[in-house]
Amino acid sequence: MSSPRVRKIADRIQVVVAEMLERRIKDPRLGFVTVTDVRVSGDTQQATIFYTVLAGTGEGAQDDETALAGTAAALESAKGLLRSEVGKQLGTRHVPTLTFVADALPESARHLDEVLARAKALDEEVAARRVEAYAGEADPYKKPRDAEADDDTDDDTDAGGDPAAPAEPIDPVDPDEV
Repeated sequence: MSSPRVRKIADRIQVVVAEMLERRIKDPRLGFVTVTDVRVSGDTQQATIFYTVLAGTGEGAQDDETALAGTAAALESAKGLLRSEVGKQLGTRHVPTLTFVADALPESARHLDEVLARAKALDEEVAARRVEAYAGEADPYKKPRDAEADDDTDDDTDAGGDPAAPAEPIDPVDPDEV
C-alpha cells in the first residue's frame, strides 16, 4: 500500500465489509466481528481483511476457538456476497479478491500485558528489597543547620568556648629545665 489511492481503497473496503457484516449477513455462526485492518496489494487485485471475534459471555457462550472457527466459516461462505458489494461500492473495473485472516493483535496485546505486569511486580519487589537493605540513614543528604540549634550546641561544649576555635598552643618544654 504505497500510494494514497490504494490506502483509500483499503479504507473503503473496510467500511463496506463492516457495514455488510453488521446489517446484511445473517449467519448464526457469525460472532461479534470487528474488522481491524484491510491491506490491499499495490495492483489492487488482492485484499486481505483482518478481523477479531469477541466470544459471547452470555448463557450459551462459546469459547474463543469455537467462535473463531464458526466466524471463519461464515466469512468464507459470505465471501462472494461481500465481494460483489465491495465491487458495487468501489466502482472500479477490477474488484479485489477478498481473503479473511484472524487478527493476532488481541493475543499479542494480552501477552504484552502479562509481560508488563510481571515486570512491574519484579520492579516492586526490587524496590522493596532496596528499602530493606539500605546501609545508612534514610536521608543521606546534609541538611542546613538552624540558628536556634547552633545556639544550643554552644552551651553544651566542655571547654565553654567555641568548639570550632583552635586550642591554645602548648609551650614547648625546654630539655635543660628538666
